[in-house]
Amino acid sequence: MFNKNLYLTDGGFETTLVFDHEIELNHFAAFELMNSAKGRILMKSYFKPYLAIAKQHGLPFVFESPTWRLNPDWAYRLGYSLREMKALNEQSIQFMRIIAEESGLENSLVSGCIGPRGDGYVSGEEMSSLEASMYHLEQTGTFAHADADLVTAMTLTYSAEGTGIALAAKKFGVPVVISYTLETDGKLPNGESLASAIRRTDEETGGYPVHYMINCAHPSHFLHLFDEPAEWQNRIGGIRANASCKSHAELDNSTELDRGNKDALGGEYGILAEKLKNLRVIGGCCGTDHSHIDSIAAHLSKNGIFA
Repeated sequence: MFNKNLYLTDGGFETTLVFDHEIELNHFAAFELMNSAKGRILMKSYFKPYLAIAKQHGLPFVFESPTWRLNPDWAYRLGYSLREMKALNEQSIQFMRIIAEESGLENSLVSGCIGPRGDGYVSGEEMSSLEASMYHLEQTGTFAHADADLVTAMTLTYSAEGTGIALAAKKFGVPVVISYTLETDGKLPNGESLASAIRRTDEETGGYPVHYMINCAHPSHFLHLFDEPAEWQNRIGGIRANASCKSHAELDNSTELDRGNKDALGGEYGILAEKLKNLRVIGGCCGTDHSHIDSIAAHLSKNGIFA
């Protein structure tokens, strides 16, 4: 799976499309770009500057499929049948594989991206881990059969859903990364601590996730969690932070993109890399673009995190 190198990945795909390319995404569903040649061309061009940064630093890349909204509830809202949903999930993995092969970046990985059943910012009605496993089984299995290297569940708001996705992945034998989102106090939107969420998921799955990740939160929201070293921190292998320090509620109501302070963000990633000894994947989330990843990579290189 992941080798000893750091891996780069992209930034805020959906926010880049909406604010930089002025593309209207229904329910933030970027997978609809797969429906047209123009959309697929746009996705290829989107990755180009990120791949240039990876090549500059000699790093492999994690290619995430544009399928964060391609689960049954959201597909239904968008007017897609289960058959169409499955086909698009398969096609997304195939398309990411083409981009990965054309990049020439060795040891790169193609990941099937799974999003939450709910909003992504608010926990809302919670499933049990068994219910979550059954709900996400179809998409997880599709990714496994489409030969994704792994699946990555992002912007999860409570641990039972993350646990369920990990159990679904375990059923198919596909590696899985579970990424929880955090509020400004460093807790999951349902009030769980990150430490508790990681421990619960590990306990119920036999430690099946390859590692855990934090996404869709600014480092200032969670850096304090690592003031004192603890064993659970060794399970964190990825960071995809927001550019903005704003809360989820503030971002949800924003009409302009807050790109934050790129240099400060790079410095905060440097601190995180020093504290999190098993950090493997570096990328961004809402409001970040290739220039943020460039700043982060430059800081990590300067600090000797990678050559």
